[in-house]
Amino acid sequence: MEDDTASSSIRTESKAGYVLSNVAEVVERILTFVPTKALLRIARVSRLWRNCARRVLKTQQKTSWLSAFGSSRYEEHILLGNMEEGLENIYLLPQTALLMVDSENFNGHNSSYRHKKARKYQDEDESDAIDRLRRLLPKSCDILWIITPGIVLTPTGLPCNSPQEFMEGEAGFSLLFPAMEGVHIRPFHFCKKNLSQNSLEEAGLVGNPDLKVVLLFGYDAYKSGAARFLNQLLEPLAHSNVLIAGGHVEKAFTQQRNCCSPGSFGVTGLALSGSKIQGASVLLDQDVSSPKAAEVTIRRLKAADIPERNTIGFMFACVARGHNHYNNQHNVEADTFHKIFPSVPLFGFFGNGEIGCDRIVKENYTLSETDANGLQHGYTTVMSLVHLG
Repeated sequence: MEDDTASSSIRTESKAGYVLSNVAEVVERILTFVPTKALLRIARVSRLWRNCARRVLKTQQKTSWLSAFGSSRYEEHILLGNMEEGLENIYLLPQTALLMVDSENFNGHNSSYRHKKARKYQDEDESDAIDRLRRLLPKSCDILWIITPGIVLTPTGLPCNSPQEFMEGEAGFSLLFPAMEGVHIRPFHFCKKNLSQNSLEEAGLVGNPDLKVVLLFGYDAYKSGAARFLNQLLEPLAHSNVLIAGGHVEKAFTQQRNCCSPGSFGVTGLALSGSKIQGASVLLDQDVSSPKAAEVTIRRLKAADIPERNTIGFMFACVARGHNHYNNQHNVEADTFHKIFPSVPLFGFFGNGEIGCDRIVKENYTLSETDANGLQHGYTTVMSLVHLG
């Protein structure tokens, strides 16, 4: 009897081995349940598994994200620590990564906090952090890292998780974009040394009929000449049929930023092109200072009738807003967005000035009536939807 059982087990294993070595449909189905990092390791088993893994990667078309908040146990920012573990469990191969972290804890401005955790975030430490990030992400992944006073994020997991505003404390997120059919995401960076008509065209910001959305972030905007420089960039965009959203931040790091001298101003961001992309934004001006008024304004995004599947919300707010602007009521704008769009994750920051306006970019219809000055604001919030097809 034992011999029969053993023989049956061997035959079963033999059949399973045959299927896993020869039947691509079965292997491919199994690999859809494997996180990407493990999938890339598994792909080395055989040519069949490698081909199946490639096909599975092509199906991973949805953006994912990792977010973190609280207090890190390590000397690095909490987002970096969480990313090392979180990247083991995502189901996409990142082609572009947009990260945002709070400036207080990344830069170590809070001396008591820095002493408590033995942090020394100076220029060399920032370089170490960026090098570590590049080791965590694929070599082919374009990275844009933003440092700003406050963070808006949706906790890691489901889009239906309630977004949170962090004007204090350690927080950050990483939006991870895979290669998507019909969507092209291109990072750009300009300083006074490289801004020209040719460089704008090379970045896809001018003369690109497929350009739909520009996420744009200025740094060191308080320095002499920065306002005029930003206008040079915004002027051609203001008169195009493109959704523009962003603001002014503390610092920005990109892989291509080698041209400007330390401490000089500049602009960086992402240009999103593709026929499938749609977008809409509204501007919550300074007079919007109650939850009811915020809901009335944000609800106008519904009029754009943009699909909520594979859509991301962006919130770029003045650091003077938040609970300070809403009579000490916390999370007003993020909660209102979630009430209206419960299945759309929300990300963004509290910064030093906002860029954007009321605008819709949808199929053949575009609402676009402003100039470069009309895109720049203070004490406001730019709330946007970006649909990636």
